[in-house]
Amino acid sequence: MLSSCAAISAQTTATSSPASIDTRTQRVEVPEPTPEALSYYRSGNVLWVVGNAWDLLIPSLLLFLGMSARIRDWARRRGRKWFFELALYFIAFTVVLFVVDIPLSYYQGFVRQHAYGLSNQTFGKWARDEVTGLLVGIIGGVLFIWVPYLLLKKSPRRWWFYTGLAAIPFIVMAALVQPIWIDPLFNTFGPMKDKTLEADILRLAERAGIEGSRVYEVAKSEDTNAVNAYVAGFGATKRIVLWDTILAKLNREQLLVVMGHEMGHYVLGHVWKLILSLSALIIAALYAVHRTSGWLIARYRQRFGFTELSDVASLPLILVLFSVASLVVTPIALAVQRHFEHEADRFGLEITHDNYASATAFVKLQQENLGVPRPGRLYTWWRASHPTLGDRIDFSNDYRPWETNQPLVYGDRFKSP
Repeated sequence: MLSSCAAISAQTTATSSPASIDTRTQRVEVPEPTPEALSYYRSGNVLWVVGNAWDLLIPSLLLFLGMSARIRDWARRRGRKWFFELALYFIAFTVVLFVVDIPLSYYQGFVRQHAYGLSNQTFGKWARDEVTGLLVGIIGGVLFIWVPYLLLKKSPRRWWFYTGLAAIPFIVMAALVQPIWIDPLFNTFGPMKDKTLEADILRLAERAGIEGSRVYEVAKSEDTNAVNAYVAGFGATKRIVLWDTILAKLNREQLLVVMGHEMGHYVLGHVWKLILSLSALIIAALYAVHRTSGWLIARYRQRFGFTELSDVASLPLILVLFSVASLVVTPIALAVQRHFEHEADRFGLEITHDNYASATAFVKLQQENLGVPRPGRLYTWWRASHPTLGDRIDFSNDYRPWETNQPLVYGDRFKSP
């Protein structure tokens, strides 16, 4: 399927016995993307533009056509009290967006994934996951929506700052409960079937100083052919999770390097750093909403049906302005994430010293996930949360400080084998 000999070699070794010592010292070449991968990449870029335009268009129509104000009036009549008015409005507004979004969601999440051979999902499973996601979103939204609107009433000049700060405990709580309450709503989690591999992963976790780790295997093959693994939660809810697809398609050495990468996120404190950086960007985006919403309301208040941002009917206006501001700061947010991912790649190599397994694992990720190893700059700036696969394969080949007795960047963060 891949044109590069190195890629074909990687495909063979990924599901068979480990490569010979001679092979493991060779440089792994970055494979050229397949025509199918290029098509998936280009159509994905088009869908990204369409999706962002759609996310701006629909709330704008609800706003300018006065539908948001009518939903507010309906919620006010039935809710009577302020909190229940907010909750009813948010539920109705979210359901309207969900229904309007169904055609695009169906094409993007079901039709397109099947067309490219990336999905095994039945229509019933897709529909059930969509409805489950809707219900989770409604519950989470109702729990949080009162915060910015209360602050808009109490502190109209500083609400954007206090809302950003208030978002931190909500993000932390979401990170805590997602592994144990939310993720199992979509897939079945269970203990690893390969106990030998589980023991190897736990030994690696112990070396990384991650005590009390639990390893879970999740049945993602019912949804996708793509591969992934991650470390979720923190504190009492931390867990190592591997998709059953990655267990089937990568060999032991490749899986251990992937696990070293994921453990690096935990050891290097990336969860907390991401939460704080995300909160800072939320504050910046909300400040942009604060600065631009006043003149829009003053100019279009007759169409909007409200005169204050503290009116819950302003939610689509906040969403549109927040989305525009988010597009502006997205390159910054993604650059931060790519930096963290590169740090985790370095940690994974330093704790395993397995350059070949790392490079061939990324080749396998490119193959299985229809990746393009060197996408365009605009894609990297606005869509890429990880370094390009080409850069990651090159780094895996070249980063070998232990061969020249150079100090390790993270050598003090884990125990020697």
